[in-house]
Amino acid sequence: MESREYKILVVDDEENIRWLYKEELEEEGYQITAAASGEEALTMVPELKPDLVVMDIKMPGISGVDALIKIKEVDKDIPVILCSAYSDYKQDFSTWASDAYVVKASNLDELKKAITRVLEERQP
Repeated sequence: MESREYKILVVDDEENIRWLYKEELEEEGYQITAAASGEEALTMVPELKPDLVVMDIKMPGISGVDALIKIKEVDKDIPVILCSAYSDYKQDFSTWASDAYVVKASNLDELKKAITRVLEERQP
């Protein structure tokens, strides 16, 4: 993958998750911005123009799935990776609009692999 610094928007209502993702992904060379809700993410996307969004599904207010749909309405080319502590969402038809689905774990290897894969697929 090219060496440019990718902008990733991390969306999760749990502060410790946002902090963990930010720390781990910045170590990988990504530029991380965090949002605490789907609503906050939707206000940030047009100006930030992230290369990728990593988003929790279960959040108060607008869910990650609903936010995903609205993000795709703003810019259908922004890839979105949905993350959830619950693997059963993977079978939910509404999550299929995402570019990847990762079950949350304390080890972020699966998420990092999904990010690399999705960004590589977007290369011209």
